[in-house]
Amino acid sequence: MGLALVHGRARAGVSAPAVQVEVYLGGGLPSMSIVGLPEPAVREAKDRVRAAIQCAQYEFPQRRITVNLAPADLPKHGGRFDLPIALGILAASGQIPLDALRDCEFIGELGLTGELRGVDGALPAALAAARTGRRLVVPQANAAEAALAADVDVRHARTLLEVCAQLTGSRDLPQATAPATVRMPGPDMRDVRGQAHARRALEIAAAGGHHLLLVGPPGCGKTLLASRLPGLLPEASEAEALESAAIASVSGRGLDPARWRERPFRAPHHTASAAALVGGGAEPRPGEISLAHHGVLFLDELPEWDRRALEVLREPLESGSVTISRAARQSEFQARFQLVAAMNPCPCGWAGDVSARCRCSPDAIQRYRARISGPLLDRIDLHVDVPRLPPAQLRPDAPEGEPSAAILARVEAARAIQQRRTGSTNAGLDQAATLAVCRLREADQQLLERAIESLRLSARSMHRILRVARTIADLAGSTDIATPHLTEALGYRGLDRGRSALAA
Repeated sequence: MGLALVHGRARAGVSAPAVQVEVYLGGGLPSMSIVGLPEPAVREAKDRVRAAIQCAQYEFPQRRITVNLAPADLPKHGGRFDLPIALGILAASGQIPLDALRDCEFIGELGLTGELRGVDGALPAALAAARTGRRLVVPQANAAEAALAADVDVRHARTLLEVCAQLTGSRDLPQATAPATVRMPGPDMRDVRGQAHARRALEIAAAGGHHLLLVGPPGCGKTLLASRLPGLLPEASEAEALESAAIASVSGRGLDPARWRERPFRAPHHTASAAALVGGGAEPRPGEISLAHHGVLFLDELPEWDRRALEVLREPLESGSVTISRAARQSEFQARFQLVAAMNPCPCGWAGDVSARCRCSPDAIQRYRARISGPLLDRIDLHVDVPRLPPAQLRPDAPEGEPSAAILARVEAARAIQQRRTGSTNAGLDQAATLAVCRLREADQQLLERAIESLRLSARSMHRILRVARTIADLAGSTDIATPHLTEALGYRGLDRGRSALAA
């Protein structure tokens, strides 16, 4: 009778809990059973493993085989356990040495020919293996992704036979190496003509990490502006980039290891459901807000989104994470994104335009804007009107806008001030920190209180105005918030002014 223990990794959210694959060869009629809460894809491993072992010219033991995936209360999904199950059978039957399995972890799906196929979540598995000090063996398709993790020896193989050759000492598997980082040039702000007010708001949003709402008629450049925001954000740190890459790794949508340092930009269609935004499913996967972690989430045509889909954004905008609960378990995904939304000012899209073509009644405009709830609007720091440009500013020979590189330099300087002061962007300050670093002079405090009263704003809105004013002061290199900084911050609550006027 033989017993073998092989180390593997499951996938639970963005974590990779350890799984011990126990293979026991006992007496009785030849059969194979897999226990330990396997889902159908895991139970089907018995057929893939049998064919892969025989194609690799090894003997599949004609014994009663029991495979236990421990811990038993952790659900097991996908084909990632095929490789450790096959190695456990070979070790338990004495065809490969048991001792060679002790300091290694294995993940990978097996084809019927013994070929190793890639699996989701290789990067979280590598990060977890680094904490244990074990070597990780992955399919060749996952090699570049797993190599992004530091302080772990990652080896890759194309077939089961190559892995067995490594374990028997007849050859060494190649070490995985991370590819060279490729920096693709993104959209540049020099392409934006005019729109000085919107450009200024975009710079403030980038400098402080603030959420932004662009309001304007069709074709005025709202999407053009939103797509330029990632180019104004400082490069993500290694820790931030690894968090974003780990989420992409488990999403099932693929991760480009050569571009893992880029901040994500997600722009889902307005017909997306609430589950598509926050994530979900029987086996919880991250949604768009988590895929935008440490990046930008752009929601176009904001009033056209389903109300329930928009309301699920409220908690993540405050907490920076989302917890997906199911009957058996729950998964938490990070979702610290920067929201940029765009909308028309009215149903026809032309309210306030100089052409005076809008024929929408005040009631129709109010109903249209009321599709965005007050609590959600409270969480958006900057409301910016984007007017239609005159044709003269769109001529080919019209002067270009300021390039993104020049704006980025000012943004980085402002963020450096914020990091030295609190270790966080202004948008990430809690209530106590906001009150501590956003103090106003008495006259300015009275001005803010009058504005809050006239616009009927909440305490949350007041704190967000203070944070925006602090960012404007940081861009100006000022240690204190002055009256011009506060008045400019108040000017970015345009939709609140519109609501107050319509309500009156």
